[in-house]
Amino acid sequence: MTDAAALLAELLPLAVAVAASPFAIIPAVLLLLGPRPRATTSGFLVGWALGVLAVAAVGTLLTEVVDRYADPPLWATWARIGLGTTLLVLAVRRWRARAATTEQPAWLRTLAQATPGSAVRTGATLSAANPKVMLLAAAAGVAVGSADLSATGAVAVLAGFTTLACVSVAAPLLLHVVAGPRALAPLERARDWLERHQAAVVSVVLAAVGLLLLTEGVASLRT
Repeated sequence: MTDAAALLAELLPLAVAVAASPFAIIPAVLLLLGPRPRATTSGFLVGWALGVLAVAAVGTLLTEVVDRYADPPLWATWARIGLGTTLLVLAVRRWRARAATTEQPAWLRTLAQATPGSAVRTGATLSAANPKVMLLAAAAGVAVGSADLSATGAVAVLAGFTTLACVSVAAPLLLHVVAGPRALAPLERARDWLERHQAAVVSVVLAAVGLLLLTEGVASLRT
């Protein structure tokens, strides 16, 4: 296995955590229930991918700059510990607030009238400006920037990570393309379940990834 492939395998939990975000799945399903399902969902997919890629790329570039003035392994280790701790804190806060409200956010209700252009902007905002998704993508960027990869290898890993992080948005769209209107009933059920349990889903995902990053960081300090 090449270095790039090995690193991408290590980043799989982060990519899965991004993909499992209700902020990716629920809007994608809601857009498929609108008047222009494929166009708007495709726009949301493009925006989501651009947001994830932008945050991960910035993390990679900043890490490479810092690496010129600091010991890369030690810096990357402490960054991983910090990100893991932050994700655990966010997970606990999200879990405690899970029953605070059941009302659908206003921006989510407006997706029924979304255009392809506004869907692109929504996807980019929900990925690049969402603190939880941003931290996960940044953690992936830090890992890429601190790895001993060529420019081509780093681009390949970033592209692979972004692709994996978009699976949950692309899958409903693909299902709609293949099955047509028959896909709407199971997609609606999936949306309803996620809307009821989105806080719990987010908290569990953040806790799992945060614990993984924190454990790996502490283990690196001991070696």
